[in-house]
Amino acid sequence: MPAFPDDRSAEIAAALGALPAGTPVSEVARRLMDLFTGGSLAAGTRLPPERQLAATLGVGRSAVREALAALEILGIVDVRAGSGTYLRGTASDLLPQTLRWGLLIGQKNTSELLELRSGLEIYVARLAATRAAAEEVEALGAALARMRDSVGDLKQFARADADFHNVLAAAAGNDTLVDLLHVTRSLLQVYADRAVHDRGAALLAITEHEAVFDAVQRTDEDSAASAMAVHMTTASERLASEQEFASRS
Repeated sequence: MPAFPDDRSAEIAAALGALPAGTPVSEVARRLMDLFTGGSLAAGTRLPPERQLAATLGVGRSAVREALAALEILGIVDVRAGSGTYLRGTASDLLPQTLRWGLLIGQKNTSELLELRSGLEIYVARLAATRAAAEEVEALGAALARMRDSVGDLKQFARADADFHNVLAAAAGNDTLVDLLHVTRSLLQVYADRAVHDRGAALLAITEHEAVFDAVQRTDEDSAASAMAVHMTTASERLASEQEFASRS
């Protein structure tokens, strides 16, 4: 594995920067994550020793050790006894792993993510209404039909629901927008998978998806955006309730 270059110590120190006294381990891990996903480090790079990272960040070695241990669990780094700590992938490789931080986000961040997801989904629906190809409209209809058929199986229902949104996002024809939406959804997935608890909620979701689908079929971008806004209101309320329940459990 390539060694971490000594002549970049000053650059790394400047990139990391010192943290305030008493900084929690989670923030130490986040600061390290920013470095790892910044694109300047190659996959397999051996990181500086704990004492150097601790000195650079201005925190204790135990905080760095715990942060690296958490990042190892998340698949970001590989800690090898007697050898060092190595970066497991490139910035693009690590992105899916960083999504697991969704398990650790707090209520305030969850609320902000719900607002972000709503805005993105509404814009996706608007774009898809005028850009969806015939085969994409057909795929939307197929996903909607699977939602109707799986009301009695909420796991299958959730998969069909996700497929509907994925097809809609692809139909929007904006890869950057799709990437942002994928990240946001993934951060909320730990709650989303459990948000529809009963038949009534599933039937309401179907009605809301039907309104979006109808607007896309008619290439009515305003109606598609409005229908998605209605769906996002109820979906966000369900997700927020699930997050609040999970935080008390």
